[in-house]
Amino acid sequence: MIAEICTTNGVEEEAAYWAGMALREALANAIKHGNKLNPDKRVFVHISLHPDGELHIEVEDEGDGFDPAVLADPTMPDNIMRSSGRGVYYMRQFMDKVQFRAGERGGTCLELVKHISSGRTT
Repeated sequence: MIAEICTTNGVEEEAAYWAGMALREALANAIKHGNKLNPDKRVFVHISLHPDGELHIEVEDEGDGFDPAVLADPTMPDNIMRSSGRGVYYMRQFMDKVQFRAGERGGTCLELVKHISSGRTT
């Protein structure tokens, strides 16, 4: 879906790629950590490309919510060799804005924003 929106609107391929990577990380976290792999819980995604050149992605799970301030820093020596815990770090590297809030359904809503360059002139 990201590729289609970006291609249709002339978004640079690199920006679309990194936004897609961030979305995959967000979805994996929502399914695994938010919904705890519960097949009865859903993940909601909303993607929009604003006229001001911002790609907005929202991912909301139906989990219990969490405090992103308690996430371990994956760049610290004690965490370098851990096999998990880098998703939010990667999203912050790939996107211009990463913000968490309580979701309408009780879980967590993650907002991702990428300032993109578009080939469109109109």
